[in-house]
Amino acid sequence: MDKVIVVASKNAGKIKEFKEMLEPKGFEVKSLADFPDIGEIDETGTTFSANAIIKAQAITDKYNIMAISDDSGLEIDAFDKQPGVQSARWLGHDTPYSYKNQVVLDRMKDETNRSCRYVCAIAVTRPGKEPVVFEETVECVIAKEPSGKNGFGYDPIVYYEPFGKTMAEMTNEEKNRISHRGKAVVRLETWMEHEGL
Repeated sequence: MDKVIVVASKNAGKIKEFKEMLEPKGFEVKSLADFPDIGEIDETGTTFSANAIIKAQAITDKYNIMAISDDSGLEIDAFDKQPGVQSARWLGHDTPYSYKNQVVLDRMKDETNRSCRYVCAIAVTRPGKEPVVFEETVECVIAKEPSGKNGFGYDPIVYYEPFGKTMAEMTNEEKNRISHRGKAVVRLETWMEHEGL
């Protein structure tokens, strides 16, 4: 019998990445789409960790099951670490990322400081237990133009210098090895093994 874990997200790209990492470990990965009655969860936190806990705890409280939530985003130093926790909602929730990415590139046109980082906080909540959070980052720079078809979100404009390619040009294996989410998931997996989950 698979162990069920609910990822508190409807983001198809995010769910896919978690499935790739957790299903081989015997978890049946469900998402918010499997629990339509929960509705929208207000992310009122000012940090990635706070938002991750809010989302996972809402699932645990309502269904009395273990939940996992990832809150992640892009911090651009030249933009005073924006879009940050607003990454998904920046310029409007339904605005396509192709447009968001172009806005970033336009604003960065004459900018010499192109440093940025992806941040990922993964929260795990369980009935009757304190939330546990794993936060990781990956340092990158904003590319000069979009490139690559893999990944999702800001990946086509986020360039990882050690590999000489954008996040969207990487294979899933490459990305999972170095990404903010990949590193946070490794810590999550180690913790799960330690907890006997």
